[in-house]
Amino acid sequence: MTTPAAAPIEIVSFPVEGMTCASCVNRITRFLNKVDGVEEANVNLASESATVRYDPAKVDVAGLVAAVDAAGYVARVEQAATAEHEADVAEAAAAKAERDEAAARHAADLRRRLTVSAVLTLPLIVGLARMTVLPGIPAIFTNPWFQLALATPVQFWAGSIFYKGAWKALRHKSADMNTLIAVGTSAAYFYSVATILFPGFFEAAGLGMDGGALPMYFDTSAAIITLILLGRYLEARARSHTSDAIRKLINLAPRTARVIRDGVEADVEIAQVRVGDLVRVRPGETVAVDGVVVEGASGVDESMITGESLPVAKRVEDLVVGGTLNTTGTLTFRATRIGADTVLAKIIRLVSEAQGSRAPIQRLADVVTGYFVPMVLGLAALTFVIWFFFGPQPAFNMALLNTVAVLIIACPCALGLATPTSIMVGTGKGAENGILFRNAEALERLGAVKAVVLDKTGTLTEGKPRVTDIVRGDTDLSDEAILALVAAAERGSEHPLADAIVREASETRRMELAEASDFLSVAGGGVSATVSGRQVIVGRPGYLESVGVDVSGLTAAADSLAGEGKTPVFAAVDGRAAAIIAIADTLKAGSVEAVASLHKLGISVAMLTGDNRRTAEAIARTAGIDTVVADVRPDGKAAAVKSLQAEGKVVAMVGDGVNDAPALASADVGVAMGTGTDVAMESAGVTLMSGDLRGLVTAISLSRATMRNIRQNLFWAFGYNVILIPVAMGVLYPINGMLLDPIFAAAAMALSSVTVVSNALRLRRFRVRPVASSPAPVAQAARAAY
Repeated sequence: MTTPAAAPIEIVSFPVEGMTCASCVNRITRFLNKVDGVEEANVNLASESATVRYDPAKVDVAGLVAAVDAAGYVARVEQAATAEHEADVAEAAAAKAERDEAAARHAADLRRRLTVSAVLTLPLIVGLARMTVLPGIPAIFTNPWFQLALATPVQFWAGSIFYKGAWKALRHKSADMNTLIAVGTSAAYFYSVATILFPGFFEAAGLGMDGGALPMYFDTSAAIITLILLGRYLEARARSHTSDAIRKLINLAPRTARVIRDGVEADVEIAQVRVGDLVRVRPGETVAVDGVVVEGASGVDESMITGESLPVAKRVEDLVVGGTLNTTGTLTFRATRIGADTVLAKIIRLVSEAQGSRAPIQRLADVVTGYFVPMVLGLAALTFVIWFFFGPQPAFNMALLNTVAVLIIACPCALGLATPTSIMVGTGKGAENGILFRNAEALERLGAVKAVVLDKTGTLTEGKPRVTDIVRGDTDLSDEAILALVAAAERGSEHPLADAIVREASETRRMELAEASDFLSVAGGGVSATVSGRQVIVGRPGYLESVGVDVSGLTAAADSLAGEGKTPVFAAVDGRAAAIIAIADTLKAGSVEAVASLHKLGISVAMLTGDNRRTAEAIARTAGIDTVVADVRPDGKAAAVKSLQAEGKVVAMVGDGVNDAPALASADVGVAMGTGTDVAMESAGVTLMSGDLRGLVTAISLSRATMRNIRQNLFWAFGYNVILIPVAMGVLYPINGMLLDPIFAAAAMALSSVTVVSNALRLRRFRVRPVASSPAPVAQAARAAY
C-alpha cells in the first residue's frame, strides 16, 4: 500500500489594510498561525502585507483571508499572489502598481484630514496663547462655543480613523494604538463639552482654576489628533520609499520585444514572447527575456542585475539576461526563459520574500508588543487614581491631563516598524548591488560571521582550469598520444579538471578523440576506461595505487608541480604510470582583495579543495588565506564546515557547484556564486549575482550596517517608551515640578515612528568603502597560474 504524496507547501502574499502598530501585527500573526495548515505567517507593518506558508491540502487562500477578517482587518485577496504567480514580471508590476495606488490613496486621505485638522486647530492654539502669553488676542478665540465648533470636526471627522480602528479592535475583544488615541482624546474632548453643558456641577466640585474659570481641553484633543495625523502622513511618505528597490527591479523589464518570426520582425507584448523565439535588441535597448546569442556582438550593461558597472562582452553562444541594457552592437538571441522563469523574475520574487520575512532579532519586540497596549491602559488607570486621590488641587484636572499624556505618549508603532523597515531597505540595497538575501534571517546571520570557508574552483578561481605541463613517466608514448588517450577517457566525466584535459586535446590541439568503453567514475578518486584497446586510468595517486599501479616514479615531479600551485593529475596506461598532466586555474581578479577585506572585517578565511596539500598551500599563500583544508572529497565538505562550527564560530560557506550544496546547507549562512549552478543557489541563504568574491565583503558590510540600524531603531523605540511613559505619569513632579503636556506627548509620539522610518531609510546611502591593499599581490594573483 503506497502512501499518497504530500501536497507541496505553497507561499502566498497579500496586502492587509487597517494595521497601525505592532499590536496589530501580533494579532494578525496569532490568528493566521492558529489556522490548521499554516506552517508560518509573517505580517509586515512596513509593507502592510502578510506572507503565509501553508499546506493547500488543509487550507486555501480564502481560509487565510477569513482568519485576517476574524482578527478585525481586511486582506485584499484580489491582490493576493502565490510565489509562482507574482514571479511573472508583468504581473508583479501590475500588483505593485495596485499597491502603490492604494498607498497613494491612503496618503491623500491623511493629507486631507491633516489639512482640515490643522486649519481648525490653529485658532484653538491661538486661544491657548491668549490665556497664557498673549492676552491682547480677541476674546472670540477663548469662547467655549467657538472652541467646541472648531474641535468637533477635528475630533469626529479628522479623528474618525482612530474611532473606527478602536471600534474594530473592541469588536474583536482587543485593543491597539487607535484605542489609546481614541480614549485619550475623547477624555479631553468630552470633559470640555461637559464643562460647557454643566458648569455648575464642576464649579461646585471645585474644579475651576485659580481665577475661577473652568479649564477646557479642546486645544489638547485637537492638537493631539493633528500631530498624530502629521506623524502618520510623514510616516506613510517615508515608508513608500522602503520598496524603491522592488520598484526599480520591476521597471527594468521592457513592455515589448522585437521578435523575428518567419523572417519578419515585429514588436510584440512581452507576454507574447515564447521559448525558442528569435529576439533582436538594438543599441540602447533593454534585453527582453533570457536567451542565448545566435548572431552579433555587443557590450551589455548588467549592473542592474550583478552590481558590476563595466559592460560585459557578448558574442555568439553567450547568455543574455532580461532587464539588462545593450550598449553598442545589435544582438539576435534565442529566448530560453520567459515570464516567471527569467533571472529578473526570480530576483524580484526573492527580494519580495526577503522583505516580507521576519528577523530573529524582532522576537523581543514581538513579545513586548503582545502586552503593550493592555499594559499602557493599566498604567493610565493607575495614573488617574494616584493623581486623583493623592495629587494637588485641582486633582481631577491634573489626573485627567496626566492620564491623557500616558495614553498618547505610548507608541507601539515604533516597535513594530523598527525591524521590518530596515530589513526592507537592506534587502533592497543588496539587490541593487547584485546581492540576494533569501530571508531576513540570512541577512542577520551574515553580519555575525567570524569564519568564511571558500570552495576553490569557481569561487576563489575563475573555474576555467587549463593544461600547463605533461610530464612522462614509465612509457614510450608521446605527449600527444598520452593526452589523446587520457582525454578520450575523461570525456565521460563532469569534473572541471577532466573538462580542462578534454578542451586541451579537442579545442587547443584539435585532436580527434577515440570512443571510450567500460567507463567507470569513482567519486573523489578518478576514472577508468578502455580506449583503442588500452586500459586508461586517470585521477589521484591513491586511486591509481588502489588498482595496482606504482606511481612512485612520478612523486617527485608531482611535488614540484604542486609547489608551483598546479594540480597534478596522474595517468596510467595498461597498468603503468604513464604521465602526470599538470592543470592550473587562475585566481579571480578580486580574490586577493576580497580576502584582505575579510581580514580587515575580523573574519578568518579557510579554503576547501580536492587538490593535494602542497598545491593548495601554494594557492593559499598567493591569496592570503589563513587555513587550508586539502584532499577533501565532495562528500567531506559539509564535515569540514561542521568542524569549524564545533570551534564556536559562525561560519559562512561560499561555493558554486552541485557538490557544494550539502556544505552550503550545513553552514550558518550559505553563499552561492550567481555564476554557479541552480542547485547551489537553491541551497544558499545569500546569492552573489556577479560571481565576484568582493561581493561577499559588500554583503557582510551591508548585513552589519543593517543590524546596526535595527539596533538603533529598537534602542530608540524601547528607550522612548521606557523613559517617557514614566515622565507622562508624573514621576518627575515631586523632584522638579515637571509634567508632560499631552500636546507635547502627541508630538513626541508622532515623531517616534517618523524617526524610526527615517533612520531605516539612511541605509539607502550605504556605500562600501574599498579596503586598501598592496597592488603587488593583486598583480601577482592576476598572473598566477596554478
